[in-house]
Amino acid sequence: MTKNTTVIQLLAIMAASFMFFGCAQDMTSTSQSSKPAAAKVEKQSETVFKGPIVGRSNKAKTISITVGKGDQAKTMMVRFDDNTKGLEFAQKGEAAIINWEQRNNEKFATVIKPKLAKLPDGVTEIKVDEMYSLLEAHVPLTLVDARPKLRYDQGHLPGSISIPVPKLKEMKAKVLPTDKDELLVFYCGGYT
Repeated sequence: MTKNTTVIQLLAIMAASFMFFGCAQDMTSTSQSSKPAAAKVEKQSETVFKGPIVGRSNKAKTISITVGKGDQAKTMMVRFDDNTKGLEFAQKGEAAIINWEQRNNEKFATVIKPKLAKLPDGVTEIKVDEMYSLLEAHVPLTLVDARPKLRYDQGHLPGSISIPVPKLKEMKAKVLPTDKDELLVFYCGGYT
């Protein structure tokens, strides 16, 4: 297997990951969907919910989350209070993991964490400081913004190019740089 083939395969896997975890969301629509995107099927622990957040009411102090997939999908509701950790991760449309406990007849969120995409083999995460060092050292690289074009147009990292996930999925290697030995860095708007 050649290095070019490996890079193309890794990019295809990354694109598939982005599709499930928010980078491919189209932010152009302002209409509210009554049915959220289905979560990846995962075994749910008795006191853990995993899936996309459907909504959050600060007034009622509730969070709705969809668990399961397709016909098996259910929307579950948990309450939260001042002791709930990680409320910043309870954002509509974002995938989350909610640990909860039963109090009387209600479920209360104790800890909320982002549900992160697992990176494919051969793909590594670059932290902000490391990325900054690469840019400061003028290391040859291609920086790709994988968000929808509208989001790119609203603002993006300097020097990045726009290759939204649907475009990458459709056109594959045709939209990637021709130098396959150059570092290729993707970013999006989620916690992937």
